[in-house]
Amino acid sequence: MEYIKGKIRSTIFSSDTGFFVGTFKIKETNDESLEEKVNKTITITGIILEPNEEESYILYGEYIRNERYGYQYKFSSYEKIKPEGKDAIIEFLSSNLIKGCGQRSAKQIVDTLGEKALDLIKEDKNNLLLVPNMTEARAIKIYDSLIRYSQIDDILIELKKLGFTINEATSIVKKFGPSTTIHIKENLYCFKDIVPFAKLDRIFKNNHDLYDLVRIKECTIEAMETLSETNGDTYYLREEIVDVLKHNYQLTLTMLELNPYLELLENEQIITIYDDKIILNKYQEMEKTIAKRLYDISNLPPIKIKNYKDRIKRLEEDLGVFYNANQEDAIYNALTNRVTIISGGPGTGKTTIINAITRLYIEMHKLSNIDIASNIALVAPTGRASKKLALSTSLKAMTIHRYLKWNKETDEFQINEFNKNIQKLIIVDETSMIDSYLFSSLLKGINDDIQLILVGDTFQLPSVKAGNILADLVKSEMFSFCPLNTIYRQSENSYIPILAQEIKEKSLSENVFLKKDDYNFVECSNANLKDAIKQICEKCLEKKINIDDIQILAPMYKGENGIDNLNELIQGLMNKKSTLKKEVTYFDVTFRENDKVLQLVNNPDCNVYNGDIGHIINIKEVNTPKKNVLVTIDFDGNLVTYKKEELNNIKHAYAMTIHKSQGSEFKHVILPISKNYHKMLYNKLIYTGVSRAKNSLIIVGDKVAFLQAVNNDYAMNRKTLLYEKIMHIFNE
Repeated sequence: MEYIKGKIRSTIFSSDTGFFVGTFKIKETNDESLEEKVNKTITITGIILEPNEEESYILYGEYIRNERYGYQYKFSSYEKIKPEGKDAIIEFLSSNLIKGCGQRSAKQIVDTLGEKALDLIKEDKNNLLLVPNMTEARAIKIYDSLIRYSQIDDILIELKKLGFTINEATSIVKKFGPSTTIHIKENLYCFKDIVPFAKLDRIFKNNHDLYDLVRIKECTIEAMETLSETNGDTYYLREEIVDVLKHNYQLTLTMLELNPYLELLENEQIITIYDDKIILNKYQEMEKTIAKRLYDISNLPPIKIKNYKDRIKRLEEDLGVFYNANQEDAIYNALTNRVTIISGGPGTGKTTIINAITRLYIEMHKLSNIDIASNIALVAPTGRASKKLALSTSLKAMTIHRYLKWNKETDEFQINEFNKNIQKLIIVDETSMIDSYLFSSLLKGINDDIQLILVGDTFQLPSVKAGNILADLVKSEMFSFCPLNTIYRQSENSYIPILAQEIKEKSLSENVFLKKDDYNFVECSNANLKDAIKQICEKCLEKKINIDDIQILAPMYKGENGIDNLNELIQGLMNKKSTLKKEVTYFDVTFRENDKVLQLVNNPDCNVYNGDIGHIINIKEVNTPKKNVLVTIDFDGNLVTYKKEELNNIKHAYAMTIHKSQGSEFKHVILPISKNYHKMLYNKLIYTGVSRAKNSLIIVGDKVAFLQAVNNDYAMNRKTLLYEKIMHIFNE
C-alpha cells in the first residue's frame, strides 16, 4: 500500500467531523511518483483526529489533481508514528502534546528511565519521581497528558481491530471521545449514526451472544425503523416486529417473549405503547409537532378580503382565463383561511389556482418586487416540482430543504424553531410527497401568523419515507379543504386527464383501448415489450421529438423489462456509442457524453436534488500520477462535476421509476405494463404514472395486466397516529 511519511506543517481547514485540509512535509514515501517531493511540502486532505504539527504520521492514499484546488494528497487512512529512540522520545516529551515538561526535563526523564520511558510512565506515574528534581505536581501533569494522548490512540487501534475503518474509527472518537471505550464494552450500537447497523450487528455478534439483551433491544428498534422505511408506517404491531426480528436478525421470539423488551424500551423513553400500537418516540414527537403547529396557526383569526368578486373578475380579464365556482372558492378559501388544502388530479387547474392566489395576495398587500421574497414562499419537496412551481407563477420557488437551509454534513436544518423564516404566505406544492420528518421540520421553521396553503393530489402515491401527511390532514376535516373535480381537456379528443379520473374511480370506459389525440394503447406480449418500446422511441425520433421530452416510466428496476434494462436499450438508440463521445464505466454501467441522467440524492452545496434530470456534457481524464475521471452534468444550466467514485449518485434517466417521477410532468410519457411487474401493478401507481403525462401518453404492454392493475387496490394503508393527534388537540 502506497504511503507518505512525515509531519503536518499547517492547517488550511478542519471541521468538527474530522475533515482536514493542510500542508504536509514528506520525509519518506514508497510511491515512485512522489519521490521528487521528499523533503518538500504538499497539500493533504482526508479524515484525521486532532491533527497536530508535533506528531509524525504515515498517510495512505494517492496524489490527485482537484479541479478547483490543484494537486492534493487524498489519504484514506493514517497512523501515528510512535517516537522511537532517545532523541525522538525527548522531542515528543518536550512538545506541546505533553504539559509540564520542557527540553531539559525530557532529557532527564530519558536519561533516568531509558528508551522505555513512555511505557514506564504509563504503567506508574510514580516512576517519574525517580527523575532528579521532579515534583509530584509536574509528574501528574506529564502523566495525565501522556495518558490522554495514548488513550485516544489506543481507542483508534481497538476500533480498527474490531473491524472499523480508520475513517469510521476517527468519526466515532471525534463524536464520543474517551467514552468510546465504555460504548465498545456496553453498547456498540451507539455508533449507528456513523456506521451501518448491519456492520455493527456483525461486529457485536462476533463478540457477544446472539440473544444478548443489548442486541435484542437494538434489533427491535432497527426492526421498527425497517418497517417505517419499507411501509411508510409511524407505528407498528407486535406481530410485524416479531416477523422482522426473525427474518432479518435470526431472533426467534413470540409476541409474549417480546413484551418485556418493549417495556424496557418504553421505560428508556425510546418508544410509546398504545395497547396494540407501538410507536418510536421520534415519530411520536414529529406527529405531535405537526398537530400542535397546525393548531397554533389555525387558531389565529381569518383574513378578510374586500371586494373579492371585483378582484377576481379583474384578474380573469388580465390573464384571459375563467374560474369556475369551485376554483373561485378554492382561491377565496386560500386567501382567507390560515390553513387550506387544495387537492385535484391532472387537468383540474391546481397550477392556475396557485398563480391566482399569488397574484391576488401581491395586489391585496401592495407588495413591491423587493417585498415579495420576504412575504411569499413557494416550496416543493423536489427540485423539479419547485422549478415547475416557479415557471407557473413567475416567482422564485425552491425545495423545502433549501428553504430550511439544510446542512448536508450534519443533516440538520439551520431554519428551525429557534431561527424561523419570516414569510407570511407559504404555498407547498406536491404535498402528498412530504414525509412526517420534513413536514414537522417545515412547521418548526415558520411563524404562527401565516397563511399555509397545501397543494397536492390525495390519490397520488404517498411519501417515500414514513408518514401519510396529506391524507391524514384531509381525513381530520379540521382544515379548509378544496377538492378540484372538474377536468379541463386540452382538446375535444384529449383523454389523459379523463383516463386518470377513470383509473382513480376504477371505472374504465369502453373505448379505453382506442387511440385518441393524446393517448394510445399499444398491445404486445411481455417477451416483445422492449422491442415495442424501441419502435415507439424510433418513431418519436423520426417525428423530431426532442429526446428530453420523452420519458419512460416503469414500476421497478430489475427484471427483463425493468428500468435498468430499458435504460441500456434506449441509451443504445438515443445516444449511440461513438468515437466522438467519451465514456466512463462505473461497475457495470457505462455513462456516455450526452446521456440523460437522474440525480439520486440531495446535494444542496451544488444546488442539485433527488429527482433532478440532467445531461452529461463532458467526461475527461485528469492528468495526475493516479488517473481520475471527472464527469460534468448540466442540470438546466447548473453545471455539477462528479468524480468517478461519486457516480453512484446518478442513474440513467431514459427510464425511471414512477415514484421518482412524482412532482414532475413530461410532454410525452411511455408507460410499460408487464405481468413481470407482479405486485407493483396497482391502482395508485398506474394513476400516478398516467398523471405525469402532459401532451401525450402511450401505454404499451398487456391489456389484461393493465385491467388487473386498475382494479388492484394493493397500496398498503399506512399506519400513522397523526389523525388521532390532530383530533385530540383540536377537540381538547
